[in-house]
Amino acid sequence: MDITEGLLGPLLLSRSTIDRSAQLRHDPDWLDRVWHDPSTRVLVISDGQTLVKRSGDDADLVLLTPAEAPEGQRHLLGVADGVAYFSVSAKLPDDADSAGLREAGSLLGDRDAGLFVYAVALEAWHATHRFCPQCGAETTVTQGGHVRVCPNDGSQHFPRVDPAVIMLIRDPDDRVLLARGPQWPEGRMSVLAGFVEPGESLEAALAREVFEEVGVRVADPRYLGSQPWPFPRSLMLGFFARALSSDLTLDPKEIAEARWFTREELRVAVAKGELRVPPPVSIARRLIETWYGSAIDDEGNWGR
Repeated sequence: MDITEGLLGPLLLSRSTIDRSAQLRHDPDWLDRVWHDPSTRVLVISDGQTLVKRSGDDADLVLLTPAEAPEGQRHLLGVADGVAYFSVSAKLPDDADSAGLREAGSLLGDRDAGLFVYAVALEAWHATHRFCPQCGAETTVTQGGHVRVCPNDGSQHFPRVDPAVIMLIRDPDDRVLLARGPQWPEGRMSVLAGFVEPGESLEAALAREVFEEVGVRVADPRYLGSQPWPFPRSLMLGFFARALSSDLTLDPKEIAEARWFTREELRVAVAKGELRVPPPVSIARRLIETWYGSAIDDEGNWGR
């Protein structure tokens, strides 16, 4: 398949119908007013989990009114069709039907997927950035949960996003490279990925990571799309690139196993249960399916 032909298609965690309404975060009167509006809807988030209502292969978020929502730190997620949406960080009921993004992300509609990703990302940031990195004082939350301010030095701190490249590498015979990390069970494989280092371009990060992990030089990196992956704060930037050779030299600290697959070899390995590819919710899955040329029929339940 000519990678110049197309796009990755639906990236399930990149969907959203919400206007983030950044200008309204600065208006405390508006924030207070909509919080007391019974039409406002609230998503309760706890360690990346939220309440869901399942129906066959679909799911919906369970959204509460502000009066029904538990006490907790609240974050403005945005506005859609005149309705304001917040998330609240609070404990979920012990008997609740809850799910995380990996489990529910592919089952939700566009609005709910966007709300859930946003809420998970904000919760993770607040949980790990309570204190000022300059003086150690505990910071206060402002602007609808999108800024933390140090009471001592007045410094402002914003939600952090860590860019990571994720790349499908093809060899001169148009085979795809899949690899397994040392911590993964046998049969679980994915495309390569790695974080962008300070002062580094995306293309340079791609070439460095591939060479470090499997000893392959690459050329012609082509950006295809991106998807948030808030575990805890990554933004996955998807690429295709061309390997200049098929010889592999693995870094055992990073890669336990790597091999090249033709399309037929991949199809057979998945069908026999010998290979577990990433799930539909992951950008890795979309990269593989774009190269493969169609959807892959499997029961994958992991990914990045």
